[in-house]
Amino acid sequence: MKLHSNQRDKDIIKFLKENKVITSSELAKFLKVSWNTAEKYLLELALDNKIQRIKKQGVNLWMLK
Repeated sequence: MKLHSNQRDKDIIKFLKENKVITSSELAKFLKVSWNTAEKYLLELALDNKIQRIKKQGVNLWMLK
């Protein structure tokens, strides 16, 4: 079951286009949500194959595919 909001997804994709690479914390600040919520949104987009995660020194970095 999807809990996606199309507008939220568009906002996240737009934010990624503007910033190229983001962290979950940066997205949390941008969306005014908790880190956990931002991470969940990013994981959902990654599962949809829209973005990719790169683990670097214990930090998740996110970018468009």
